[in-house]
Amino acid sequence: MTAASAGFSAQRLARLDDVMKRRYVDTGHLPGILTQIWRRGELVHTGMAGHMDLERNKPMREDAIFRIYSMSKPITAVALMMLVEEGYLGLDDDVATHIPSWRGMGVYSTGLPGIIATSGPAFITTPVQRPMKVVDLVTHTSGLTYGFLNRTGVDRAYRHHKIADPSAEGGLDAMIENLAGIPLEFSPGTAWNYSVSIDVMGYLVQKLSGMSFGEFLRTRLFEPLGMRDTAFFCPEDKIGRFASCYMPKQGGGLSVQDDAGASTYAKPPNLESGGGGLVSTSHDYLRFCRMMLNGGTLDGVQILSPKTVALFSLNHLPNNGEVATMSTPGAFSETSYAGVGFSIGCGVNINVAKTRLPGTLGEYFWGGAAATAFWIDPKEDTTVVFMTQVIGSPVRLTLRRDLRTLVYSAMTESLA
Repeated sequence: MTAASAGFSAQRLARLDDVMKRRYVDTGHLPGILTQIWRRGELVHTGMAGHMDLERNKPMREDAIFRIYSMSKPITAVALMMLVEEGYLGLDDDVATHIPSWRGMGVYSTGLPGIIATSGPAFITTPVQRPMKVVDLVTHTSGLTYGFLNRTGVDRAYRHHKIADPSAEGGLDAMIENLAGIPLEFSPGTAWNYSVSIDVMGYLVQKLSGMSFGEFLRTRLFEPLGMRDTAFFCPEDKIGRFASCYMPKQGGGLSVQDDAGASTYAKPPNLESGGGGLVSTSHDYLRFCRMMLNGGTLDGVQILSPKTVALFSLNHLPNNGEVATMSTPGAFSETSYAGVGFSIGCGVNINVAKTRLPGTLGEYFWGGAAATAFWIDPKEDTTVVFMTQVIGSPVRLTLRRDLRTLVYSAMTESLA
């Protein structure tokens, strides 16, 4: 299929590559980039620039393996919805139905846990307005948080217990046990806060399926979809394709954040983080997106029902709210807020005008901490996967803005 037959301009796709290279690679903001666009059942475009490993002078390659961080979340969400379809749980279930130790969790008021504070008050809590539901995990309205947010004694306790840390002893079981003794940041359903909720969903998949979370993903999702390079670590025989990860250097340029040749990702983690622990390739992630774009089936393998996949294009926040209006103070996100709701482990476009970007109602998307990104636009029969490896980049949001603008501006035909 040519770009023209897929409703794209070949000239404008070339402009996409040129702008991204000049603006982000040549300026030293990113080491290298890989962009793939799929439409109407065909790979329309692959664009590459820069390097996957600056120190070893390795050019970017199409089969490079990347840390996808929070792009793990939609994969975990699909795993959970597979079990919803099989009758193991429902989105309206109380979480305590499946995690009994969480009954009676309160909302943080003040204090620190005794294990951290040798003197002074322990946690003081107030009752929740209603129990936490599975849908609250799915939408980040659970009252859970992330330790790196550095706001309260709650996230301090998360850091102390290494909540969702891949190096934490005891894995997902220990994480759930530790969370049972830490208050919630807010009553479930009353606010939006980026959190370890998706890691808890991974635990539920593990508990209800009777196999480790990683084994469930491998046997039920990755192998059936032909995602051969997606896992919670990069094995030795693939290290040559593993990209190094970088961080901005004071004064400009990049320094190594995680060297591919000496990475913690070279061995299986103690905790399999469904919220941010996977490595993958653009090819693999595109196969995942293609399955979703195709209503839950790819190459004859059905993962989800089309009706379940359709839920990913809907906003599941209370009262159809926006992330912007529900966010707790200082909340971190992998997306800008305006015009964005939240579906099942993903952001969803609910007001194109407010995003101030070209797009489509019902498209769903997310990104990762190393500036990776994807989106799925069912109405345009299009999905885009973007890979790079920089932690803490100040250009992350403008990068995604430009990527989205350049991709949609390369279209010559809209199906929506």
